[in-house]
Amino acid sequence: MQWKSFLLLLILGNVFYANAQERLPFDQGKKYILSGVRVTGKISYNEQTVVTFAGLEKGQNLTVPGEEISNAIKKLGKLGLFSDIDFYVDQIKGDSISLELNINELPKLGEVKFNGVKKNKVEELIKENSLTKGKIVNENLITTTKNYLENKYKKDGYFNTKVAIRTIIDTSTVNNVNMLINIDKGDKVKIEKITFEGNSKLSSKKLRKAMKNTKQINRIRIFKSSKFIKGKYNEDLVKIVDAYKEKGYRDARVISDSVWMDQKRKKLAINIKVEEGQKYYFGNIKFIGNSVYSDKLLSEILGIQKGDVYNGVLLEKRVADKSKPDGEDITNLYQNNGYLFSNVNPVEVKTANDSIDFEIRITEGPIAYFNKITVVGNDKTNDKIIYRELRTRPGQKYSKEDLVRSIREIGQLGFFDPEAIKPDFKNVDPTAGTVDIEYHLAEKGSSQIELQGGYGGGGFIGTLGLSFNNFSTRSLFKKDAYKPLPMGDGQKVSLRAQASSYFRTYSLSLSEPWFGGKKPISFSASLSSSQQFLYTGYSSSVDKSKSFTITSLSLGLAKKLKVPDDYFVLSTGVSLQQYKLHNYNTGLFTFGDGSCKNLSFNVALSRNNKAFNPVYPTQGSEFTLSTKFTLPYSMFNNVNYSDLPNQAAYKLTYQGTARNSNVDNAWINTGDFIKLTTVNGVTDYVKVNDYTQADVDQGKVDQKRFNWLEFYKVKFKADWYTKIYGNLVLRSLGEFGFLGAYNFNRGVVPFERFYLGGDGLANYSLDGREVIQLRGYPNQSLSSTTGSTIYNKFSLELRYPITLKPQATIYAITFLEAGSAYNKFQEYNPFVLQRSAGVGIRIFMPAFGLLGIDFANGFDPVPGQTQKSGWQTHFIIGQQF
Repeated sequence: MQWKSFLLLLILGNVFYANAQERLPFDQGKKYILSGVRVTGKISYNEQTVVTFAGLEKGQNLTVPGEEISNAIKKLGKLGLFSDIDFYVDQIKGDSISLELNINELPKLGEVKFNGVKKNKVEELIKENSLTKGKIVNENLITTTKNYLENKYKKDGYFNTKVAIRTIIDTSTVNNVNMLINIDKGDKVKIEKITFEGNSKLSSKKLRKAMKNTKQINRIRIFKSSKFIKGKYNEDLVKIVDAYKEKGYRDARVISDSVWMDQKRKKLAINIKVEEGQKYYFGNIKFIGNSVYSDKLLSEILGIQKGDVYNGVLLEKRVADKSKPDGEDITNLYQNNGYLFSNVNPVEVKTANDSIDFEIRITEGPIAYFNKITVVGNDKTNDKIIYRELRTRPGQKYSKEDLVRSIREIGQLGFFDPEAIKPDFKNVDPTAGTVDIEYHLAEKGSSQIELQGGYGGGGFIGTLGLSFNNFSTRSLFKKDAYKPLPMGDGQKVSLRAQASSYFRTYSLSLSEPWFGGKKPISFSASLSSSQQFLYTGYSSSVDKSKSFTITSLSLGLAKKLKVPDDYFVLSTGVSLQQYKLHNYNTGLFTFGDGSCKNLSFNVALSRNNKAFNPVYPTQGSEFTLSTKFTLPYSMFNNVNYSDLPNQAAYKLTYQGTARNSNVDNAWINTGDFIKLTTVNGVTDYVKVNDYTQADVDQGKVDQKRFNWLEFYKVKFKADWYTKIYGNLVLRSLGEFGFLGAYNFNRGVVPFERFYLGGDGLANYSLDGREVIQLRGYPNQSLSSTTGSTIYNKFSLELRYPITLKPQATIYAITFLEAGSAYNKFQEYNPFVLQRSAGVGIRIFMPAFGLLGIDFANGFDPVPGQTQKSGWQTHFIIGQQF
């Protein structure tokens, strides 16, 4: 900023009359009464506003030159709105003085143009740097923008990034400038070599491994690049010292380090010199200040004994594990039992030879209680929906565990950005022993729309689905609640329609997580109707006179349990389906006309402590043991199923004369119908148990067999999430399913079967089948055409997030999978599996749900084939996380 003529005035004691354009002498430091201030120059602000900003008032006493004018210049300068601030004497009459304030307003930002970056990145860069139209352009803005851009690209490995910013006057508007930003990223600089000096106790390889974010070039490594980031490098220098501390070398330190560039190879080289020191062991460990917990209990939690190799990192974690908010350490022991103001500090008290004695000094403080609990940021979701999930209640003893659990429960609702949930400690009062907690939330879109069309099974398939995940049924009749729909009570309503030339299905479902509003008992209900017409793949024709219809109604209740712990949920439900076939003779069903009814019950026990983001969990697990069963009708319906011939009976063929016993290509079951063919081609039938061949052919026997479906189904699923490093997560999954029959003579029902292989999407199947994902193989190819009665599957999946922003969660995966399906329990062998491996990506957007694509290689042949499955591409839509 330039302060022009008047600064010389203040030094020389001269003033200028603005009107007369001649000098007027006056005594230095003379006092005047301000009669007025006239504002001139390039400004858009009101004249009086500028004078007020300067802190000057008509009639005030001021000294010229003096402190008042100097302060006015400073005040205007701090606003950051003006480039020039000059005061002139306008007129002096007796003891009154009027001043002229000449200022030039800083220009405002017009258009911003980037050179050197892709067009699709420009909008993002403008947003990140807040380069909005109308913003004041000053040196601070230019410098801040330049530094941000250079650091941004350096973090991506462009170590030599140069940014130049020019401002160009916009002649089409008044006092506006356009900004031209030239970015020269240069070549991406990688680290060719990291070498160490002075290390004999730990190898260079181990020290390089300890550096988690600074890596030398390795073409095999996938998740970590070899770029150099100064901040991460400094953190890794600390991790080198920690690596020594874990092995007992307490005095280890980095003496010096150097980073230089090989200009010829355009690669970085790093040399680190260390001093290792001697190896130490833990000596005596004494607890001081503990009255609530005994030395024995604290020693068990500490888990360190006299004589153990010194491990400073382990000691720190056992005292207070900063990497795990719910860690099993001494600090959390106190924090989870009300001692908010406690402090645990390990202190070295004696070093003798190679042994170090410690005192664990504990200040317990008073017990604290939650006082006021509030939530902010929930614009759509009603307060009560959040408060009922909280484990922190006013008057309750403070517990860090309850605080962490509350964050998890809010995140599991799915209505808020789980990465943005922050509890703010307010009014912490050690004297009163109280603390207020304010949860800061960021609401995100919770409703989803599914609108897609595709070609499958020889025809066009259209789908429309709407899912409102934070619905409010109690506001249905409130006109003001429609914005555009009544929302905020945590209920879920889903409507879905899918149709093509040969099938159509409609469904409606509703769930209420707190049925009755008093306890965490969820209620769910669904109604669906499906109809499929006979489709002939060879002729691509649809015969609407041949149809298969399913009508289904289901109701369910689920209750959160308190034992064994409050992560357990017990679910029960009942469903009724009617399967109706009209002239629908296919290989899938054993009869073409008639109906089946399925009244089934299900009971499931599950435990879910996945945290914290339901879309991208980084820790925890989920276990589910479920059973679905019907009543054992064969015990009381007075039908002898051993007398009923089955559909395969007439496949028994006698060759030669009608009474010839030469049997070829046949199997015999007791009570089966027998078909006899004479030499001259005349067919004869043997009547067994009053059933004719026509009865068998028309499916009347199996109609009676499956009038009411009778089965039981048992499934088990175990799902673990383990944080490997940072946000790199390993998901381990195991599944098992079995479909059985109460009555062996009645057999296993043709519905409710398992179909293994492919993307796991059920598409338009209407027979109650469960489609199990196993990538690397064609859809449902690892089961027979009529489905399997038993399966198992195992999966290991590495996940790494690209972004966890609420607008879109994107993460990359690589996986190993294996599984197999069987028709009979006697065939089951858990060690004979179809195996695969692959990579993929997942994108979750609140409005559309989960989308993804996988590329997987099946290492084994599909059953019945000899050539391995090979590479398969799978599109994932709406799968579970």
